[in-house]
Formats: sequence, C-alpha cells, structure tokens
Amino acid sequence: MKLLENKIAIVTGASRGIGEAIALKLAEHGASVAFTYLSSDEKAKALEEKLQGFGVQARAYKSNASVFAECEFFVNEVLKEFGTIDVCVNNAGISKDNLLLRMSQEQWDDVIKVNLNSVFNITKQVIRPMMKARKGSIINMSSIIGIRGNAGQSSYAASKAGIIGFTKSIAQELGSRNIRCNSIAPGFIETDMTHYLKDGDASKSFLEKIPLGRFGSAEEIANTTLFLASDMSSYITGQVISACGGLNI
Repeated sequence: MKLLENKIAIVTGASRGIGEAIALKLAEHGASVAFTYLSSDEKAKALEEKLQGFGVQARAYKSNASVFAECEFFVNEVLKEFGTIDVCVNNAGISKDNLLLRMSQEQWDDVIKVNLNSVFNITKQVIRPMMKARKGSIINMSSIIGIRGNAGQSSYAASKAGIIGFTKSIAQELGSRNIRCNSIAPGFIETDMTHYLKDGDASKSFLEKIPLGRFGSAEEIANTTLFLASDMSSYITGQVISACGGLNI
C-alpha cells in the first residue's frame, strides 16, 4: 500500500543522512519528490535517479535553505514543474558545537541561520499553495537536544527548540485550512554527523542513557516522517514526536 500516491513532497537538505532516507521513503510510497542540496552535484544526481527508480517524478535543486530569496525561487520552480506541494519536510541543518565560553558569534549565527531561519524561509513559501488547496503537511526536523539541552550545544539546542515553538504556532495558525504542522525530535541517529559518538567510551556513555540500548537509524526517522506526511496522522498537528529510543523519558 502506497501511503502518498500522487502527492508532491519537498525535502530540504536531502543529499545524505536523514534527508536522503526521508526522500527515498516518500518516493517509495508514491510521492514525487523535489529536494534541495548544497554541495555535491554527483550525490544529488545519484539520489535523483534512485527516486525516479520508484516510478515517481524527482528533481534535485541546488538551493540554500538559509537564504530567503533562494527559497522563494526554489518553491516557485517546484510549483511550475510539479504543480502543487502537499508535503514539506524542513530537514536542512548543521551543528557547530562549542562551549559558550569559546563560542564565536559567527558560530552562533551560522547555526541559527541554517537551522532556524531555513524553517521560516521554506514554510513561508509553501503555505500559500497549501492554503489554496486547503490541505498540507509540514514536518520540521527538531532534535532531542532542543528538548533536553546539552552542554557544548547551546546554539544547536536554541535553534532546535525554536523550531518546536515555531511548529506549534504554525499549527494553530493553519489548522482551520486543514494544514498540519508537526515536528520530529530525533535522538542519537547513526549518520555522518554523529559518527564520532560511536567511538569507545563515548559510545558506551550515550548508550547507557538510551532505554532501547542502541542508536537509531535514518530509516526509523524516515518512517516517522512518512507517518506524519500521510493521512494516517490526519488528526495530529502541533505535536513533537521524540524518536529517541526513550532518551526523553
């Protein structure tokens, strides 16, 4: 059963890791996918071909989600080519971890600009076609760190906590138009960004805090995204799903 048959989805920051897994999962379930990437044309092209292998329309767009004008252009191009937008996954994000005492203003600004501003930039653009269609699902990628905080990650925590507040506000603004807005707060997920967590004593320390006793996979976050994108979650909005193996208990 394909849960997103004939739906159009956009995913930001999809050339690797969680974003790539999400794009593949949505396409597997029948959605045509437009996705953004920043650096590797080769990886983007490879993903585009993988998505098309599911028999759906797919297109990679080199676009910086932290730049408002680029987001505006990207969404307009998607509307021209795909016609509408049913699902929006705001996944683009970075981390520049440091203790506050050592953190530069540039490090702080970069994380806020990419992680938080990008969600505003893209959501601002997609709500008009969604309001016109009187339907849509917006899914914002937060983090367990945005809920719990973590030493050395004040900028990352602030940006991800901001996404949660934004999500709840947009859910209230757009609920009457049948547009849902939810957030996912992944825990420690095995990706390129978290590979260092698997080394030696650090890995043992993190695993001891997770009731399920293991790191999560990008596939598991993609499954959560699929649920929120589909009609299976049609009465869910303004919520934060902590996909963290119980770390938030």
